[in-house]
Amino acid sequence: MKIFLVGFMGSGKTTIGRRLAQHIGFEFVDTDCFIEMQQGKTVSEIFAQQGEPAFREMERRILLELQKLDFAVVSTGGGLPCFKDNMNVMRSYGKVVYLKTSPQALTRRLLRSRNDRPLIKGKTENELQQYITEKLAEREPFYNRAHIVVQTENFSMEDLLKSLHLMKP
Repeated sequence: MKIFLVGFMGSGKTTIGRRLAQHIGFEFVDTDCFIEMQQGKTVSEIFAQQGEPAFREMERRILLELQKLDFAVVSTGGGLPCFKDNMNVMRSYGKVVYLKTSPQALTRRLLRSRNDRPLIKGKTENELQQYITEKLAEREPFYNRAHIVVQTENFSMEDLLKSLHLMKP
């Protein structure tokens, strides 16, 4: 079984993914970290040197490679589900969980790390909130195709495990 965590940057995919994988004894894979290791560059450097389309192709290749894993929790990049048929691929490989987070909560979380993230680098708080609101509106139709939707503001590992049928109600 594979569990794919999708959602906007700052929604907690990596943090929750690590905790979930540890809790159920699965391998944890962060697609951004996997790409950085493979390329020997940060995501920011890849965006700057090769552009977003090249990065999205790298994400796609990683996604297809992940079919080899049996038991894994996969934290995806925020845009990965929105390109090509990536969401269909994830849905066919395992369970997809959308970590739904409000634009206000995302803005609060991302303000601290905005200069480390190529798509929001240098944005003011107002620009960041507007960007998140607009991008989230574009991406939610993809995210909402997940098997399970979890509100991260009220996150409970127990509830997530029950939703995944990994724990008895």
